[in-house]
Amino acid sequence: MLRQSNVRNISLNKWNLNKMNISIVKKLEKELEKLNHELRVELPKELKRAADFGDLSENAEYDAAKERKSFVELRIGQLQKRVSEISSIDIRSIPVDRIGLGSKVTLEDINTGEVVKFTFVFPEEVNPDLGKISLASPIGKSLVGKQESDEAIVITPKGKREYYIEELSTYHDQNKP
Repeated sequence: MLRQSNVRNISLNKWNLNKMNISIVKKLEKELEKLNHELRVELPKELKRAADFGDLSENAEYDAAKERKSFVELRIGQLQKRVSEISSIDIRSIPVDRIGLGSKVTLEDINTGEVVKFTFVFPEEVNPDLGKISLASPIGKSLVGKQESDEAIVITPKGKREYYIEELSTYHDQNKP
């Protein structure tokens, strides 16, 4: 079990943090801290209180607390793994001239002329209303690796769309010294 006080130390001292991943790592750390507090402080109290009711074989409160404890332990493991994955991303591996993580694109729908803008973000940051989408989305899968002036066919739940990439700003373009 990871102690709450060590969560920040592990992430901020061990991981390769940069502008791209530090905010998401901090967000995940907050959740880790809350879950660690629940696991170490709140759930033991709930388990004890439920056990004080007597017969554990038919104690719904005790069963619920044990299930919650299992869920919290699992979620902590998932978050720790995700922090590790995000922190290990080497920004040098992100393309400098093609669509990749952190890229901002302006697309024109070839058939309708509609112009849309997207920023490719970590899955934890996705917000379609703000134009923040994942590379794992249908649009992301179709555009990853494309360059400015390329055309792309995107298969979405609403059907096939053809886009022209009007403008591309990669992570590196946005973070030049």
